[in-house]
Amino acid sequence: MKISASILAAKLTGLSSELPTYKKENIDLIHIDVMDGNFVPQISFGEAFTKEVKSHTDIPLDVHLMVSNPELHVPKYFDLKPYCITFHIETTNFSVRLAEEIKKQGIKVGVSLNPQTPPESISQILPYLDLVLLMTVDPGFYGQSFVKSGFEKIAAVRKLTKPYNIELEVDGGVNESNMEELAKLGVDITVVGSGLYKTGDPNAQGKKLKELAASARTRS
Repeated sequence: MKISASILAAKLTGLSSELPTYKKENIDLIHIDVMDGNFVPQISFGEAFTKEVKSHTDIPLDVHLMVSNPELHVPKYFDLKPYCITFHIETTNFSVRLAEEIKKQGIKVGVSLNPQTPPESISQILPYLDLVLLMTVDPGFYGQSFVKSGFEKIAAVRKLTKPYNIELEVDGGVNESNMEELAKLGVDITVVGSGLYKTGDPNAQGKKLKELAASARTRS
């Protein structure tokens, strides 16, 4: 399982010195939460900050756009060549066109669903996707607990995506207590914030989480 480090939970003032210490065997991706204060109530990172992050690490970026009208924002991240750009299905009526624009840049396309958004909402766009990101908390509010319906929804989305070569990513409330169950459900990428940074050693914690996931899959 890949670990995507949600740096929103890190001490941002120390990122320039901390990012170069991340080891690829422990942390696979750097998760960038872009919030516009519209689709979600908070305002966070933008393209300038994301460019600065990229200058301090060669770990691929996992760009998650929690913004209204993502078609206006997506092109800002093309030059950074992230691992993927993910937009919310709830935010646009042009998901297919947007997906095709991202793919033309050689970047993976992701679509995200809020907890209350039914899995079937992405059924028509599945052939265009490389990744589905399931929110297991309401987006835009840091430090929430994993929603009770999360496991059931993950299973439903995995069933939908099975005929396609699509990675399944989960974001929200991921930690040691649920990593093994997520692995058993076939989750490919987990976005980890406080569950990664709480110990003060994200490399060691990332290694531990990956070991938990590997052990669970061996037993299942």
